[in-house]
Amino acid sequence: MASIDPQHREEEETSEPTAGDDEDTGAQIAPIVKLEEVAVTTGEEEEDVLIDLKAKLYRYDKEGKQWKERGTGTVKLLKHKETGKVRLVMRQSKTLKICANHLVVSTTKMQEHAGSDKSCVWHATDFSDGELKEEMFAIRFQSVENCKKFTEMVDEIAESVGKNEEKESKDASSAAELLEKLSVGESKYEDSGAIEVSDAVNKKEDKKQEAEKKTSEPSSTV
Repeated sequence: MASIDPQHREEEETSEPTAGDDEDTGAQIAPIVKLEEVAVTTGEEEEDVLIDLKAKLYRYDKEGKQWKERGTGTVKLLKHKETGKVRLVMRQSKTLKICANHLVVSTTKMQEHAGSDKSCVWHATDFSDGELKEEMFAIRFQSVENCKKFTEMVDEIAESVGKNEEKESKDASSAAELLEKLSVGESKYEDSGAIEVSDAVNKKEDKKQEAEKKTSEPSSTV
């Protein structure tokens, strides 16, 4: 058996590690791509969330005469902080694509879907595709309680919008009547003023004619 030189063995144990060994060299490696934070706006920043529920949305295809799935995600009722208008918005859970986007108006009416107490149906002028379209939607919730909560809130908002529209209509009618009365009053005032001016002019003309008549008559001597 070949003998091992102790001195040679010690040199092997104390030799410096090769370049392939793991060690902290102190060098700092900068990342190839630097990612910056990007602010994402949803268009909902000026609105308060009234309701936020998970659901599955369907749209009725008039040509095919059948219901087609629109997406699964969260449906929200959002109230604008300044105008007070409420809109219904639903986004798909993974892509966040908008599948429903319309205002809740006085004519918005939720109806129970036949054969399911977890679903409801309604008509709307929707803007989710970038243009206004008359659509019929159906939505299915995970529970009867969520469906009831959703339908009651929508109906309550629609009723409130209707009352406001009725009040604004009455106010507009009252304002129109008031303007009409003022116009009639001003017309009468203008007519009476014109008559007074005409009388004054006539009296002045009469006095002038009398004066001219006196000056034109021959003077008589006694």
